[in-house]
Amino acid sequence: MQKKQKSALFLAILILLATLCMFLANSIQKDHGNIQITDGKITTDLGEIAYKLYKPKTVSDSNPAPGVLLLHGYQNDHETCAAYAIELARRGAVVLCIDEYGHGATTIGLESRGYVNHRVSVNYGNDSEEDGTYTKIKGSKRYRVLMNFSNLSFFNDYYSKDEDGNAIWDSSAGGSAAYQFLADLPYVDSSRLALSGHSMGTWSSWSVAADYANTDIEPKAIVLQCGELFTDEVYPSNIHFNNVLLLQAKYDEFSYFRDYQKVVSDALLQTPLRYNFLGTTADQAAWNTTYGTFNDGSARRIELLYTNHRLTTHNLKGLSVALDWFDSALDLNTSLADNDFTAKKKEYLVLAAMLLVLAALFPLMNLLLETPLFKGVIQEKPAEEYRAKGKAWVKGALITILLSGLSFPFMTQLGHALLPLPENIFRMTVGNGFLGWYLLLILIMLITSLISSLKNKKKGIPKEKFSFGVFLQSCLLAVCMMAFMYLLNWIYTLLFDLDLRFIWPFFRPFNTMRLQQFFIYLPVFALFYLLNNTKIMRDMRVKSTYKEGILGFIRNWLTNFFLMAGGVLLIVLIEYIPFFANIGPGADLLFGSTFGGPFMSILILFVPQVLFFSILCTYCYRKTGRAYTGAMIAAMLACWIVTGGSSFL
Repeated sequence: MQKKQKSALFLAILILLATLCMFLANSIQKDHGNIQITDGKITTDLGEIAYKLYKPKTVSDSNPAPGVLLLHGYQNDHETCAAYAIELARRGAVVLCIDEYGHGATTIGLESRGYVNHRVSVNYGNDSEEDGTYTKIKGSKRYRVLMNFSNLSFFNDYYSKDEDGNAIWDSSAGGSAAYQFLADLPYVDSSRLALSGHSMGTWSSWSVAADYANTDIEPKAIVLQCGELFTDEVYPSNIHFNNVLLLQAKYDEFSYFRDYQKVVSDALLQTPLRYNFLGTTADQAAWNTTYGTFNDGSARRIELLYTNHRLTTHNLKGLSVALDWFDSALDLNTSLADNDFTAKKKEYLVLAAMLLVLAALFPLMNLLLETPLFKGVIQEKPAEEYRAKGKAWVKGALITILLSGLSFPFMTQLGHALLPLPENIFRMTVGNGFLGWYLLLILIMLITSLISSLKNKKKGIPKEKFSFGVFLQSCLLAVCMMAFMYLLNWIYTLLFDLDLRFIWPFFRPFNTMRLQQFFIYLPVFALFYLLNNTKIMRDMRVKSTYKEGILGFIRNWLTNFFLMAGGVLLIVLIEYIPFFANIGPGADLLFGSTFGGPFMSILILFVPQVLFFSILCTYCYRKTGRAYTGAMIAAMLACWIVTGGSSFL
């Protein structure tokens, strides 16, 4: 069989398998026809809030069911709540998942949540101006928004307003409007409502519960997945919260959610904040124990989960405890055991589909390279005799790894909040973090490339001939590969109401605003990946670059992966070795809590991306002899992930 036919067959098989996985995943999310899923928008004065609604087929206007609102965390969207949504709907509840302000397909930015010109650096109610834990802040608007995520709109004016007229307007981030929408559905029993949130969504959950306290539709239960506690003094005394369960991750990277302690230990329960929440005394406070009663809304529990922050949303023990909690508060109509789960299967099927579609890029490229339009992309590799060797190569590798790794926590955090970017143009908050990091590395690579070029000229090493035509063809090839993947993902979203991801947003379809942001950020991403790929694939090429066959590829890829991911893997080790040793998160200990949190937590998503990019870029370089195609497709995929999934101001 000819290579072209083999590539076509391989491509067809991968697409078929990916489609089958998405079909099965859709069947699971619908509980094989027992759950009806609809998508829609809630219209408000500020804009539209996107939602996904799970309705059991047994529910009707004449047979209403309890309702549960689910609120995702920062840098997520409604689909991160899928495990809770599917399992609650299987147990007879109507479940509403929304994209909060600044996330997903919701058109309202994070700015509408509000901000003030001060912040606290401890749990609210434990702060003081004398101790310096309540301080004034200045800086960009996004900095003030991000510094006020834990400041809630029902807190007293000392926290939620400032002297300049700013305020925390809606810390529910659209949750309160969604809760009313859920309560008004004719097939929902509005006397049996509850809510749950993860991370940022826990602050939204507190806010929704406060907004509807002492009303006919007040929540009967709240489940906080990695939430913050605060003292009663920070909000009006007439607000109360019914039946609150706190799921505490043992290895939570965010200091808010471990009460600003270095680690989560038994000593955490001995603090007034914790034992007062439980309604008991320091000597009686214990993990995994329910205090109070559901009848009067006083039930309280802190469940310790041996997981990290991001994985809490799909931790099976946490899910089991939460389902039991909802059942006790809402009297769910189900015979299913609280450990009878199917949602994880859906996640693994969608992950398999994503990996299959990514794998399909390889035979697709092979087919395109056989066409007259793209045959010119294939060039000879630079001569092996001029590659860096020995100490020179080791020195270059160490510099590459250390610069990328050690700059990561500082430059991402700087870009996230403080880099002076036009906020009406660069709207992606986490995207700006990566932008800051990439800009520094671009500057360093430009300088080192110039120095290297001058040294090579002195040594008489020939310069690689640049052809604009080959570069343009390579970019067009990458665009075709990106378009293929986007089209397939769009079809899956249309047919199965699922996109290519694993729990968190990876390849979300664009709306108009996010597509615009993609083209705004792409030039920086493209320049970074072009320079980075050129440095690693060409300038630091190794002997295995010239070895044919699978073993040659594997050796070549391992070296490239080491160079591309070594820096972030170094940061992973710095962060998690002391954390798992029960000392504390490494970034917090070495650099301060300012440089911990979001970008340390995001490494669980970023490292697998770099792993795939290293495979893709290695393959493209070996196939074409140039870094262009691999760099451009990696840049477009990375930019898609960031601008499709990042929160926006």
